[in-house]
Amino acid sequence: MAHIDFNADLGEGAAFDEELLTLVSSANISCGFHAGNVALTAKTIDLALANGVAIGAHPSFDDKANFGRTNMALSTGEVFDLVLFQCAGFKALVEARGGVLHHVKPHGALYNQAAKDATLALAIAKAVKTLDPAIKLYGLAGSQSLIQAQRVGLSAVSEVFADRRYLADGSLKPRSQAGAVLEHDNDVEAQVLAMVTQGQVTADNGQTVNLAADTLCLHGDNQHALRLAKRLREKLDTLNIAVGAP
Repeated sequence: MAHIDFNADLGEGAAFDEELLTLVSSANISCGFHAGNVALTAKTIDLALANGVAIGAHPSFDDKANFGRTNMALSTGEVFDLVLFQCAGFKALVEARGGVLHHVKPHGALYNQAAKDATLALAIAKAVKTLDPAIKLYGLAGSQSLIQAQRVGLSAVSEVFADRRYLADGSLKPRSQAGAVLEHDNDVEAQVLAMVTQGQVTADNGQTVNLAADTLCLHGDNQHALRLAKRLREKLDTLNIAVGAP
C-alpha cells in the first residue's frame, strides 16, 4: 500500500484549525514569531494531541509584520539561535502536556532560503540536532534543507505542496508572482495525485520535475484549506493510499 504523510501549517490564527486537525496526520504549529502567540500555540498543541496528530514546530524569521515571508540576511549564528530558541520553548510546551516533538519545519522565507542556501540549511539542521537528534526535519523535496539535515545525522522528510506552483528547478514559485498558489480544486487534486503516485510535478513552464513525496503540505491559511483537505483525504482513501506521520 502506498503511504503519505498529510501536514498543515497551523496555529497561525485561521478559523478552521480544529477541523483540519481531524484530517491531517501531522501539524506544523507556529512558534509565535510569524503569527499567533503563546496561548494560540498551546491551544493548537492541545488540539493536535487530542486528535493523535504528530506535532511539529514551525519556526520562522522574527517577522510578524510580513507573516515571515520576507527574506532576511542573518548570520549562521543568528539563525542557529533563532531556531533553537523557538523550538526549545515549543518542545517544552509539548512535553509539559505529555507529548513528543515529532519534527521541525521552518516557515516561509526561512524555509525557502534554506532550500537553496546550504550554509543556512546547515545552521537550521545543527539547531535541531542540538535540541534533540531524534527530531525529524521537514524540507522541500530535493533541497539543501534535506541534504544538510542528512549531513548532521537527522532524519530528513521530503515535502511537497498541494497548492503551490513549482518552477523547473523544483523550487516553489514565489508568492510575489502571479499563479504561485493554485486556485482551482481540480488543479490541486491533479497535482497531488501526480506527486504522490508518480513522484512528479508539472512546473509552470510545462516541464516535468521528479520529486520524492514523503509528506504533503496543505497551507492552513489558504481560504479553501478545509474544503481541499476533505477532498484530498477522500481521494487518497479511495485510492487506498495510507495517510500517517513518517
